[in-house]
Amino acid sequence: MIPTIKWENDSISLIDQRKLPYQREWLVCRTIEEVISAIKGMAIRGAPAIGVAAAMGLALGSQSIQEEKYTAFRNRFTKLARDMEKARPTAVNLKWAVDRMRNLVERMEDNTGGEIKKALRSESQSILDEDIAINRNIGQNGLELIPDKATILTHCNAGALATGGYGTALGVVRAAHEARKDIHVIVDETRPLLQGLRLTAFELMEDHIPATVIVDSAAGYLMRKKVIDLVITGADRITSNGDMANKIGTYQLAVMAKENHIPFYVAAPLSTFDTSLKSGDQVPIEERDPHEVVSFAGHLIGPEGVNAFNPAFDITPAQYISAMITEKGVITPPYSNSIKQVMIR
Repeated sequence: MIPTIKWENDSISLIDQRKLPYQREWLVCRTIEEVISAIKGMAIRGAPAIGVAAAMGLALGSQSIQEEKYTAFRNRFTKLARDMEKARPTAVNLKWAVDRMRNLVERMEDNTGGEIKKALRSESQSILDEDIAINRNIGQNGLELIPDKATILTHCNAGALATGGYGTALGVVRAAHEARKDIHVIVDETRPLLQGLRLTAFELMEDHIPATVIVDSAAGYLMRKKVIDLVITGADRITSNGDMANKIGTYQLAVMAKENHIPFYVAAPLSTFDTSLKSGDQVPIEERDPHEVVSFAGHLIGPEGVNAFNPAFDITPAQYISAMITEKGVITPPYSNSIKQVMIR
């Protein structure tokens, strides 16, 4: 597995996912502004991964704060945190990580700026290490849902590249492969940026896990033909009633899965759960540059001047989700109760 992001001395190196699978190139960020740009520009993406990047970016940004006295330091850091929060709106892991770093600063009112900087650097590394461990637990907890022989459909990329390492949805797939289950993964290409084709298929080939890529619109055909045994996706935000935001196209997969009596599972860490929201109707949906729809790799593929609409995410209502796989176990409907229970364990 390719590491997603890491500290290198006083800078952050992240694998530039815009250039995969053709080039394995590290993007070096030396300022918080460069980290924010990397998040906005999708050099790093995936809800857990941008949470890790946000924490590390804030630790990096704190190094530029000259003030040693606590109040002045906190005020400067609060401004950096607000800037980081605006990087991408839908994935709640980013806000979760920013809040964790901000809370650390709030607890250190008796410390100097230098001491706080060291603590922020250490905390960001802890968030990365914890994320990898959490993903491995998700993988093990999801094993019970995978038959000994199964064809699994997944959408977008919820693998090592979308996390600190190992993956959420692909973490379950990896755990099944490591347990020597006979699995085959059907990979949706995931328009318009092709995260399935470029990233998920790449990860699966690296790990020698059998995989086949399909165009997004072929999923229903394979479900009706009884080729697909189950669907597993990641998530960018899960609300208190169990509604889930994920890459655009997820909702239609969930509806088709239910119509064809196929289990639809979501794999996500608890940091993806946003219990402050009652339903998916309250989740902000990021709309990206329409040019992404009509072009690829810098080349226009549609008629010049054509209108395009590019929502990056959609909402899958809880009624279409068979179970959710977390680091604390598998939770099942009714989600309003089970989510509340798992969050207070």
